[in-house]
Amino acid sequence: MKLTIIGGGGFRVPQVFEAVSADHAPVRIDELSLYDVSESRLQTIGAILTSLAREKRHVPTITLTTDLEEALRGADFVFSAVRIGGTRGRILDEKTALDLGVLGQETVGPGGLAYALRTVPFMTRLAETIRDVAPDAWVINFTNPAGIVTEAMQRVLGDRVVGICDTPIGLIRRAATAVSGTADRVDFDYVGLNHLGWLRSMTAGGEDLLPRLLESDQALEGIEEARLMGFDWVRALGALPNEYLYYYYFTREATERIRSAPSTRGEFLDRQQAAFYAAPGDDPLATWMNARHERESSYMAESRPADEERHESDVDGGGYHEVALDLMAALATGRSSTMILNVRNNSLVPQLPDDAVVEVGCVVDADGVHPWPIAPVSGEMLGLITQVKSAERLIISAVHEESREQAWRAFAAHPLVDSVGVARSLLDRYRENFPEIGSLLR
Repeated sequence: MKLTIIGGGGFRVPQVFEAVSADHAPVRIDELSLYDVSESRLQTIGAILTSLAREKRHVPTITLTTDLEEALRGADFVFSAVRIGGTRGRILDEKTALDLGVLGQETVGPGGLAYALRTVPFMTRLAETIRDVAPDAWVINFTNPAGIVTEAMQRVLGDRVVGICDTPIGLIRRAATAVSGTADRVDFDYVGLNHLGWLRSMTAGGEDLLPRLLESDQALEGIEEARLMGFDWVRALGALPNEYLYYYYFTREATERIRSAPSTRGEFLDRQQAAFYAAPGDDPLATWMNARHERESSYMAESRPADEERHESDVDGGGYHEVALDLMAALATGRSSTMILNVRNNSLVPQLPDDAVVEVGCVVDADGVHPWPIAPVSGEMLGLITQVKSAERLIISAVHEESREQAWRAFAAHPLVDSVGVARSLLDRYRENFPEIGSLLR
């Protein structure tokens, strides 16, 4: 089978290679095609993969190309992980919002909407090329903002586009292990949008284990999300929130910490990645491994006290590459797998349109992706889901209709933007900072 990675010169591509070439990999990839617009980045990542391959018994044929159609031709799976505008774009996404007193974050709030305005046009064209060149391929999307991008691509390719994220399944694994010692044979109820969801029940042997978990300080200490948001708050919710809900529940604190930090996350990544790609050294693999650990250890640093480090279980608890591999294996072999994925709503949350993308538990097998029924969503959870989804759908409409007004409405609709006037200022500044947004929106 052939796997094509769009964004093949990306920093985390070696993790995908490690997953698909492992001795215990549940599915065998024969050809790995890396596509990127940057030849130099492709060569750097290619050198790392060559080093990793020396320790592997089953290594796919690796091709590096800047020709999109060549990369896609014959693909069984297409994995998308691109950053339109690069890390410099992320800096502007974050700082433009911060300069107006609004939370600046890559996928949450106005920064995520600006990122979508740059990314959806490219991803829509990519979907059209896949439709023409590799119509039978499954598309696994990790390009952020993943929920918006997946929904936009599904308008071209339908249900063969699936969005993935590693945070929900990581939450469930940690929660199940904390309360029962194992993550096996646990059923769960998780619902939301990408980077906005809740674990509401976790059942084994007919017993919901979540109340027992929430009662125990010792168990909650092993849950990064509980430490981020406080044991009292998760107990008040009666659920474990996705870590990104920190930005919604503690907006003032998060904004202040980001603004008072020496640099934003985007600035940190820009410096780190620029240094890595400019001088990978005589041993690019070692350089990459050191940079990777620094990157993951500092993830969401603004949500923690300055003297608190992430637990090793938080840093090394799997990742999106494992989610992608499990998804490919289930689709290719028919061996069913339980996952949390970004899929078409189809009345799962009746208050949302059927073609809206939601993040829910699914069973995957050779026949495709099968979301399972969820308990009704109500109250503040439903309110937040519907409000954020309305902003997401408005931003997709703004791209398709090239409408400045729709984009303004999207910014104003988002719960982290507290003023229509601020929404207009955000849009105006993003249009000034990004010529591609300015030329898109009329």
